[in-house]
Amino acid sequence: MVPITYNDEITIPVALMAGVLESLLYDKLPLTVTIILLLVAIVSIWATSVKSRRFTTNSFLNNLFVIHPAWVFVRVIGFILAFMTLYKIGPEWIWSENTGGLLLFDLIPLLFTIFLFAGIFLPLLLNFGLLELLGTLLDKIMKPLFTLPGRSSIDCLASWMGDGTIGVLLTNTQYEEGFYTKREAAVISTTFSVVSITFSIVILTYMKLQSYFMSYYFAIVISSFVAALILPRIPPLSRKPDTYVIENKQMEQTDYLSGKERLSFGMIKALERAKANNSFGFTMKSGLKNVVDMWFGVLPVVMAFGTIAVIIAETTTVFEIIGAPFIPILHLLQVPEATEAAQTMVLGFADMFLPAVIGRGIESELTRFVIASVSVTQLIYMSEVGGILLASKLPVHFLDLIVIFLLRTLITLPIIAGIAHIVF
Repeated sequence: MVPITYNDEITIPVALMAGVLESLLYDKLPLTVTIILLLVAIVSIWATSVKSRRFTTNSFLNNLFVIHPAWVFVRVIGFILAFMTLYKIGPEWIWSENTGGLLLFDLIPLLFTIFLFAGIFLPLLLNFGLLELLGTLLDKIMKPLFTLPGRSSIDCLASWMGDGTIGVLLTNTQYEEGFYTKREAAVISTTFSVVSITFSIVILTYMKLQSYFMSYYFAIVISSFVAALILPRIPPLSRKPDTYVIENKQMEQTDYLSGKERLSFGMIKALERAKANNSFGFTMKSGLKNVVDMWFGVLPVVMAFGTIAVIIAETTTVFEIIGAPFIPILHLLQVPEATEAAQTMVLGFADMFLPAVIGRGIESELTRFVIASVSVTQLIYMSEVGGILLASKLPVHFLDLIVIFLLRTLITLPIIAGIAHIVF
């Protein structure tokens, strides 16, 4: 997770390896993923309807394939849309490069490779004491500011330097192991699973504002920080129960410790955690389980929800209608070309790149700056993080995602617009 520079870009080794593998296998990945989605759909239908002893007695297979019928339906839809897109079957608005093609040929291959490396290496980040040490040291900062335990800081760093999907995977794993309550897991996954530095630069470049990178990233950091202070303290996140999915005996209060004692205590807990993981086979098995869980559980949902959301954005005026209330807000904030920019405020819910695609033609640099910054701070994208959240075990529902998306937009927009007026 340590940031490195490669080809004059900031990235991390996991994202770099994923990108290299994606470029090597790009032509084969859409077909590979479609075959995986077919197998997942077939096994899910059979396992959920028959409930074979082979699945019910294996907790991993049971959680992966014995699911609610609604999720079986979503997995089937994900395969159907992937198959139609791969072979260009049916109406063009389903499989075009701006709808199904955007998911199957651009996003899904990237997710496939990121899940592979992030999943395999995740136990190295989780199981050898790093989170125990950081969690103990940063507890006094994270709790008063964000109402979260200190170990959540590593989720934020993993997302910021790598990819939001890595942060969600990290949070989901720790939530299932009993390190986070339902409220904490919901807050972290919707507040700290930020867009990576790499993708932020991609959006800025696409909007032709490369020379404003420092101002742009400053706007993102400040507005995201304010949103992270406010959102955990208001509904729907504040109403999530502070209960664990399983009780974890390793959780201990450290509020009473002084600075030196806190460091010593953190080291003791970190070493205990590291000593408990002395089997290479167990570590690899744990990593491979993460990979299979994300490939089989998440990719079908992202393909289904993401494609449907992008189709609605591309073929209907739904997002224009929904974005209409933002016109007076943008006028109030003195953002030029407010009517054209309004729909981009809600387009991000479908896919993080859509606001940039629609807003690129706007003449005002100030407006493009606002669109580029807001699209990064919204975080909830159904084509990626939103779909992954719904597919995970995290206690976040679709209605929660809509409300949080709108709240993030309303909180960050005035801050970003104010910074934009100073810059321009």
